[in-house]
Amino acid sequence: MAQLINILVVEDDNDINQLLCSIVEKSGYASQPAFSGTEALIYLEKQDWDMVLLDLMLPGMNGEEILSKITEQSNTPVLIISAQLEQQTKIDALRSGADDYITKPFDIDEVSARIDSHLRRYRRMQELPTKKELRYKNIVIDTEAKKVVVEGKSLAFTAREYNILVLLMSSPNKIFTKENLFENVWDEPFYGDDNTINVHMSNLRSKLSKASPGVEYIETIWGMGYRLKS
Repeated sequence: MAQLINILVVEDDNDINQLLCSIVEKSGYASQPAFSGTEALIYLEKQDWDMVLLDLMLPGMNGEEILSKITEQSNTPVLIISAQLEQQTKIDALRSGADDYITKPFDIDEVSARIDSHLRRYRRMQELPTKKELRYKNIVIDTEAKKVVVEGKSLAFTAREYNILVLLMSSPNKIFTKENLFENVWDEPFYGDDNTINVHMSNLRSKLSKASPGVEYIETIWGMGYRLKS
């Protein structure tokens, strides 16, 4: 029997929460509604989740705080579903660890497709490495525990950041175009959305730089893409 996929739906509006839970369940997954940040935190501490659908404007504890808690502790994919349309809010959410940002009002089929896509990509990336350990310079990745250590320090990465790093370290001499990265990590066709790639790559580089100042791990090959810096 296939393992049940559990998705936490954090949304304070009862009708929208019910709708999102219905979308999740029609896709064959199990949903758990939470109607406040405080309630969501209880569920997050109680068990591991395969995905979290997260509103930003929540009572008790806001979505940004919940997002921070999740990304500090796990690689669980987080899809923001919010009525906030400001570009800076979207960028901030992505920089803080969100894997996607869907605006309200949303299309039911699109939400369903994005959930499927992220779960498929996440499972695929979990199975990608054939080695239990990947090493490059001062970086060591335990692919079974999904743990990244840089110069002896354990770093917290979002699922997307982790998967980008694993992909680069799995083929250290390869130049990955933005299309390569997007289609492997996001598991979706690439339509030239450079900003999405740039935000996640910038965040990944920033975390590596803070852990190991003065060492450059990823280089940009202008007009081509990214690769590990020799």
